[in-house]
Amino acid sequence: MANSTLRGAKSVHGGNPQYLIEKVIRARIYDSLYWKEQCFALTAESIIDKAIALKSIGGVTDRNTPTPFISLALKLLQLQPEKEILIEYLLAEEFKYLRALAAFYIRLTFRSMEVYEILEPLMKDYRKMRVAHSGGYSLTYFDEFIDDLLTKERVCDIILPRLTQRSVLEETEGLEPRRSLLEEEEREARSDASSPRSQRYISRSPSPDLRDSRGRSRSRSVSSNGSDRSRYISRSPSRSRSRSRSIDSGEEGDTRGRYISRSPSVSPDRMLVDEEDEEKLEGDV
Repeated sequence: MANSTLRGAKSVHGGNPQYLIEKVIRARIYDSLYWKEQCFALTAESIIDKAIALKSIGGVTDRNTPTPFISLALKLLQLQPEKEILIEYLLAEEFKYLRALAAFYIRLTFRSMEVYEILEPLMKDYRKMRVAHSGGYSLTYFDEFIDDLLTKERVCDIILPRLTQRSVLEETEGLEPRRSLLEEEEREARSDASSPRSQRYISRSPSPDLRDSRGRSRSRSVSSNGSDRSRYISRSPSRSRSRSRSIDSGEEGDTRGRYISRSPSVSPDRMLVDEEDEEKLEGDV
């Protein structure tokens, strides 16, 4: 029959795996339209499409109507997929409701040691999810849903099996202590800071030492005091220093010598001849 567990199914917590859901809710699921139309003849492979199409999680809504999420959870209890298949469900990170369904089934059927080892790494997922309940919908986060599976006794209107405390498993079963995400981030930051890559970048930095920069600035200031004049005179494209001095030594109104010395047409021999003729004329008079 469609409501019976598969032949050869293993007992979970000492009984039929379908009995993990209360009889009243289980009877409601069997009578629901979703169970009769969508959950008939499903397999561990074909149930993936139904889980991807989910829009919310939850147990029972108004008028004790079971949600598709809890109906698929009961179907998984009938099918009893292998552990490797459930791990593949969890690895499908793009389908959050498929992961939530697999996490809920693992919490119902697996041992306490495996529950902590498998579900705790899922708390790194912070995506939002819709929760269907009597009265409408509400929002929750994936990590909060996983935390509820690990800490609360009732999730999605289903009483969860008793879970052994973590401290007891650390002492008896050798479970590793839980590491918070903040501690892991601090360790990663420290490992990145102490890695040779970071040291290599520090050694490649072009910034010079402060002492070297101060010594260079002092040497430049001392050398610039004695060589500024010669350096600027040698670089300037203007006239030479001797010529500027000869021009500045003349009178302000006497512009004859300056313009004669600059003009390339008049030679200095001709200028001397003209000056001798003028002296002779003045002496004759």
